[in-house]
Amino acid sequence: MNSTTSRKDSNAALRAMIAAERQELADLLDGLRPGQWDEPSLCTGWRVREVAAHMSTGFRLSLPATVGALAKARGNLHRMTDQVARKDAAAHSTADLAAFLRRGAHHPWTPPVGGFTAALGHDVVHGLDITVALGLGRRVPEDRLRVLLDAIRPSGLRFFGVDLTGVRLCAEDLDWSYGSGAPVHGAAQDLLLLAFGRRLPGGRLSGEPSSRFTAA
Repeated sequence: MNSTTSRKDSNAALRAMIAAERQELADLLDGLRPGQWDEPSLCTGWRVREVAAHMSTGFRLSLPATVGALAKARGNLHRMTDQVARKDAAAHSTADLAAFLRRGAHHPWTPPVGGFTAALGHDVVHGLDITVALGLGRRVPEDRLRVLLDAIRPSGLRFFGVDLTGVRLCAEDLDWSYGSGAPVHGAAQDLLLLAFGRRLPGGRLSGEPSSRFTAA
């Protein structure tokens, strides 16, 4: 019984974080200038508008529509998400893209693997794809960051194509580190991006191996 109650409490806390993150990002999107929507994000090949469109796909697309989109992409999930993001980014206004995220703040969608922690990671990382690329100063609240940093596992790193061999990630603003080897220092949210396979703009990381994780 205690285990069940603890799991329910944990899920409730995660869902509250997810809702807050989506609402805050929707407000941020509403405040972007028109030209910022067409700036490149940290998500390779996508502008800010494609990232924003993708963030609400999970709770906008019905199951039949998802199956149809997957069939159109010949069963390739990555191709499907790219096609849907580009289609929706072109079809909807920027106000709509922000509104979709706000209206879905409490939607229970989760990715196929990872539950509510993965859903929180999806929202936080894609939000950072936008804010870091645009040079905005938004800081993800510490409680959300800690959940995601503590959930980093070798399997997740492999999924995102991240090689941390001989590297230790060291947060400068939190008491957190991961891995072993030569240190790479940076803000906790920048190290989270690194763990999700992003290459960061220059000057955000320090340490001898940092060039491995910095955009050319």
